[in-house]
Amino acid sequence: MNKLILNFKSKNSKIIKNPKDFLGGKGANLSEMGRMGLPVPPGFTISTKVCDLFYQNQKKLNLKIINEIKKELKLIEKESGKKFGDLKNPLLVSVRSGARVSMPGMMDTILNLGLNDKTVVALAKKTSNKRFANDSYRRFIQMYSNVVMGVENYHFEELIENYKLTKGVLLDTELDENDWEGLISDFKNVVSEKTKKNFPQNVFDQLFGAISAVFLSWESNRAKVYRKLNHIPSNWGTAVNVQSMVFGNMGEDCATGVVFTRNPSNGKNEIYGEYLINAQGEDVVAGTRTPQYITKKAKNDAKAKELSMEETMHKIFKEREKIISILEKHYKEMQDVELKKENKKKWKLQTKKGKRNKKE
Repeated sequence: MNKLILNFKSKNSKIIKNPKDFLGGKGANLSEMGRMGLPVPPGFTISTKVCDLFYQNQKKLNLKIINEIKKELKLIEKESGKKFGDLKNPLLVSVRSGARVSMPGMMDTILNLGLNDKTVVALAKKTSNKRFANDSYRRFIQMYSNVVMGVENYHFEELIENYKLTKGVLLDTELDENDWEGLISDFKNVVSEKTKKNFPQNVFDQLFGAISAVFLSWESNRAKVYRKLNHIPSNWGTAVNVQSMVFGNMGEDCATGVVFTRNPSNGKNEIYGEYLINAQGEDVVAGTRTPQYITKKAKNDAKAKELSMEETMHKIFKEREKIISILEKHYKEMQDVELKKENKKKWKLQTKKGKRNKKE
């Protein structure tokens, strides 16, 4: 097959002999879910073959690949009804790695890509939520500057902590739209100071910079060590998944979470996981906020005070319970599923083989 980049719903993925070798584990699963008709945000996978070409071309994307990426981006625009870099209804995307096997935390991810000083204003107007737009933009600046431009994260975290101390609050969620607007300016100043470059405003420069950074992360020191410890061949390379953003941090009717199709501690046939209201995916795993349990039973077992998703979003919980059951039956093993709710829309962002907790 000559095509090196595949839309999640592409029928061409059916004819690939070893989908995980070509699309990576994440891309293969997203493609399979897309063909099953499950609610997967529109997107495409840049294959592991492109990773080979990237390194052969002095660590640069060639013009043919760049044009193919732009073509695939048009399909996301058509499906989502949004346009990349638009000043009325901007499309934002995530850029994620996707090796053949799971390498948690070893390679890079960038969210909210497509925001700049102009599209953030458009996003605020479109959603009537300036706080959400500014929060999303500061997250993007922080993540992109760290992953692509090499600015250490602590520079940004210190600024956030100082803002909270000055305001006398404990949580990021207690900062308002004006706080985030001030932090956006401070973040960009840090980038200029540390890199001697301005934060990129051209959305295509952002996109190709992020894709290149994910390919480069395959050869990062941490990835090399992980591959050596886990006997993963260095010539496998990684795929890259570009996907329309879904926002769990748009308000109190939005949420993000991670769910196992059965209890990872004992294998019992009961869904188990955690979620956060008004948050993005990295908040669940970063430890900046304490997640809530998905099920009422898990909440009660842990003697937790915060309500479970089963209690706060019962209808959504029941719908997801059905889809989670479909995924396990299809893959015939426990699944680790990333979920998101954006206002009235419910999405499945990815699924992968779940890992059982080791017994003490």
